[in-house]
Amino acid sequence: MLAKGRILRPFLLNYRGKSDVRIIGFSGWSGAGKTTLLVKIIPVLVARGLRVSTVKHAHHGFDVDFPGKDSYSHRAAGAGEVLVSSKNRFALMHELRGSDELPLRQLLAKLGPADIVLVEGFKRENHPKVEIYRAANNKPPLHLHDPTIRVIASDVAFPDSGRDVYDIGDVSGIADAALTHAEFLETFVQRGA
Repeated sequence: MLAKGRILRPFLLNYRGKSDVRIIGFSGWSGAGKTTLLVKIIPVLVARGLRVSTVKHAHHGFDVDFPGKDSYSHRAAGAGEVLVSSKNRFALMHELRGSDELPLRQLLAKLGPADIVLVEGFKRENHPKVEIYRAANNKPPLHLHDPTIRVIASDVAFPDSGRDVYDIGDVSGIADAALTHAEFLETFVQRGA
């Protein structure tokens, strides 16, 4: 499946069975409002008839399971993967157990059918991104040193950025820009790291 860190197949398919799935990231410093913006953009895209998937990077340890649940007991006993399923959803938990974190390309291969994948975080990966910037964070803008940032959603103007800049409250405009600047997933995968 993997050769020299690249995913050869399968490429993520959209729900029409085509490999024209697109990817766009949302990056910014902690507290900039990435998640807040994404949960506003997702329904806009869904209302346009798109099937949306998301990938979220966590910089800290996290757990979707907790003591007292059977699935937690399975993992605690040493299971490498635990899949929990019901009539409403399923969740697959994979324990890395000291292995390296998977790169974005490998994580994307685990997703089901979609038209667009919105990636929160993974700011060091080389997919196209929307930067979410808030002046109150007192952090430097990411786009100054990141050519993969195509769009800026901000509470301040960046007239010399050379990028499309949207007010952070312009959800529809940011959604349009995200679709415009999204890249074919296959192109991202083939380009490599």
